[in-house]
Amino acid sequence: MTTTRTQKAQQVTWIGFVINVVLSLGKIIAGFFGKSSAMIADGIHSLSDLVTDIIVLVFFRISDSEKDERHPYGHGKFETFSTFLIALILFFVGLGIFYSGTSKIIAVIKGEALLRPHIITFWAAIISIVCKEGLFQYTKIVGKQINSQSIIANAWHHRSDAFSSIGVAIGIAGAIFLGDKWVILDPIACVIVSFFIMKTAIELSFPSIQELMEASLPGKTVREIEMLIMKDSEIKSFHKLRTRKIGEIYVIDVHIQLDNTISLVQAHNISGALSARLREVFGSRTQINVHTEPVNE
Repeated sequence: MTTTRTQKAQQVTWIGFVINVVLSLGKIIAGFFGKSSAMIADGIHSLSDLVTDIIVLVFFRISDSEKDERHPYGHGKFETFSTFLIALILFFVGLGIFYSGTSKIIAVIKGEALLRPHIITFWAAIISIVCKEGLFQYTKIVGKQINSQSIIANAWHHRSDAFSSIGVAIGIAGAIFLGDKWVILDPIACVIVSFFIMKTAIELSFPSIQELMEASLPGKTVREIEMLIMKDSEIKSFHKLRTRKIGEIYVIDVHIQLDNTISLVQAHNISGALSARLREVFGSRTQINVHTEPVNE
């Protein structure tokens, strides 16, 4: 069954997919006929967005499916893994653009001549900047609405494309308007843009790696959980608090200590009330395991 969350994720991703197809083909064609290596590299970067769009469409559908016998905690890690894949692809795209730009710069230093880009490549870059920045804003808003790291990661992939086009536009403008001596600005723009892309990729990869390695929730969130636990005066103390994240879902395990004179029913009710408090704050899909222990006053 497709949830509203999945529908929103698919809608924003399909919109991005269509825009990326048009931009990729447009920039590669403009770069080829306009004699701009930076524009061709930028078009290939946009083409990589198609791969990440497909990853999001496939993995997000899987991650939002119901838990089963083999996956009792659900399939949220598929979404986390897709975020990591997007970051990995983004990094290698940046590395490829860096290699392309550096090769051109070395060629110029050795005395090879570069052709001056055509004005069409400049306007192609401007159109790309406007489209990809708009797509970034839209995708990021949806990603935050549905609390999806993979959608937000894909949004940043769109923005990296906008950054790429800004660098390309500056390089092409210099190469066109400043004369033949400044044609080298075109590949220099490639190299500068590649650093922005790789930096974004690294920043996106860290949270997903931590989640895949079963890292605890951030300290601020853990302290909030601790406050919610001790909100009930019947709970004397707690220990063995363990937290982690599976996709958008929090998993919380804790041992609480209760007066050894209360009944089993009372202990059960206290445990249930704690679970309700936690789900009210962290979402109805939060997975909670509360173990009760008797303690002597």
